[in-house]
Amino acid sequence: MGNLQSCVVASLTAASALHIFYTQIYCSYKLKSTVVNYNDRTPGFVFLFIKYMIRALSRSPGHLYADTNECVSYTVTDCRMQPLLLRRFCRAAGYGWDYPDSEGRDLPLCFPEILCLRLLLMVLSAGGFRLNPAGLIRVRQSVKTWQPVDELKKGPFTLRARVLGYRRVDAGAEVDISLAAASRAGCPVWESVLTLLSRNKRHTAPRPLAQEEIKVLNSLPVCPPPDTMKRVEIRVPGTAGLRHGWCFSGCSLYGPLTLAAGLLGCCIWTSPSLWMLSVCLAEVEKHRGVEVIKSPINITVRFQEPLLVPNKVIIKFWRTLTEDGPSPERQESLTFQVEQNTDNITLMEGLISRT
Repeated sequence: MGNLQSCVVASLTAASALHIFYTQIYCSYKLKSTVVNYNDRTPGFVFLFIKYMIRALSRSPGHLYADTNECVSYTVTDCRMQPLLLRRFCRAAGYGWDYPDSEGRDLPLCFPEILCLRLLLMVLSAGGFRLNPAGLIRVRQSVKTWQPVDELKKGPFTLRARVLGYRRVDAGAEVDISLAAASRAGCPVWESVLTLLSRNKRHTAPRPLAQEEIKVLNSLPVCPPPDTMKRVEIRVPGTAGLRHGWCFSGCSLYGPLTLAAGLLGCCIWTSPSLWMLSVCLAEVEKHRGVEVIKSPINITVRFQEPLLVPNKVIIKFWRTLTEDGPSPERQESLTFQVEQNTDNITLMEGLISRT
């Protein structure tokens, strides 16, 4: 009887392993198309993790490799909204569990990026991606909406992720990646452009780069007197880097990739930049109203330092007047800033303006 049970267990284990290999690896390997229907099988996370590890171990951080003339772009059509993932995101990002059901409020501006996470992983592990995918640092981001994000709830929509370009910088190499969502009619709804830095380990003098960043930040409006500025203090728990990352990614490779990056010496225990931006926008909406972030808008963000956890941060935001292009007219915008509570180090700074 014991031999029979062992044989059954071994057979079930082998069948499970074969099933995982076929569905997660073989089918993903055979999938060569860059345009995939949502109902079809997209590359499995196991397959993406293997590709990620191979490229992370075979490439040097901060080095921009030769162009292979391969267009790194992936599109998924006929996508559907995921209510469970949306609720988890709202609960983790400070919007509240009832946020999607609230009247007169658009979907969170950062949520479409969660829907694009698998596409982003496909881009980072693609053969034509010219950087080491491990340890990429988010340094800048722009978010633009043409229509309310709620348009994605009205029917099938399309998601796309593609590489816009690369550049060499003092600290290593940067890449611009576009994540976009279009409505069922094909009209653009939302787009985010991420600038990710692959830092060169041999670069030991980051001061010149920091000074350049400070010059750009100085172009933003000057901090107003305290009576016109709103300050909100938030406590960031030590589990924010894991718990919030899991809520944001929804069974993605966040956990394994973070662990892998840590083993490769490319990761420290921090809270995700996306979480920091989402919480900041949630607080802006709570205190300034939904009109501030109502579409169409344009948000530009610069990430200065990682948010180490556990910690306390102070979110500041105030209204400013900015130049509207070449026109002499000035329009009202909103500047926001996230600082570390202990030593007033600026972690993130951005601007919300009308497009």
